[in-house]
Amino acid sequence: MMTLANKITLTRAALSIVMFLFILMPFGWARMVATLIFIVAASTDWVDGKIARETNTITPFGAIVDPFVDKILVAAAFFAFVGIKELDIPIWAVFFILLRELMISTLRVIAALEGKVMAAERWGKFKTVIQMSAVGTIFFVLDVYHLSHLLTGSAKTVCMMTFITLQKVPYAITAIAAVITWISAISYLKNNWDLLKKSWSLPVCK
Repeated sequence: MMTLANKITLTRAALSIVMFLFILMPFGWARMVATLIFIVAASTDWVDGKIARETNTITPFGAIVDPFVDKILVAAAFFAFVGIKELDIPIWAVFFILLRELMISTLRVIAALEGKVMAAERWGKFKTVIQMSAVGTIFFVLDVYHLSHLLTGSAKTVCMMTFITLQKVPYAITAIAAVITWISAISYLKNNWDLLKKSWSLPVCK
């Protein structure tokens, strides 16, 4: 029987897909709904981990799938943001974020084949916080942009001026997230280098 924590993890994966579709809709209300979906999905990352620890229901599935679903949530948001011209998201940064996530996910699979579960590291957790914060900040900028088109009068002016002030933030924060993401990748590779070398080498005959 699937544990509650794992059910929440899979729910986050489903929410990631729904969020992605709502961001793609060229309507202000849809992207604001996507913001709420992201907030709910991101909060479940803390909830499922807490439940698994407190109920002693940590499973190999959860240990592997939970961080993978986090990557789906972040990647879905960044991919959708790239298509919104008002945000000016650097596609090179999104590519390097995705490259790192695929690389470390592959390393986790290699560890699993060796009968090991690669634990989350401090840099990895910090990376996730930075990525989630970056996505949340970009959502805020995007919502301000759409509010400036939905409101009227002085409220419209305030929103438009706020958006103009924050217009360069999405580019900068995505680039920063990419740098932090690769610092965490270097940490993972350094700490698991022996495992990686073993995986690409033939066994020594005695």
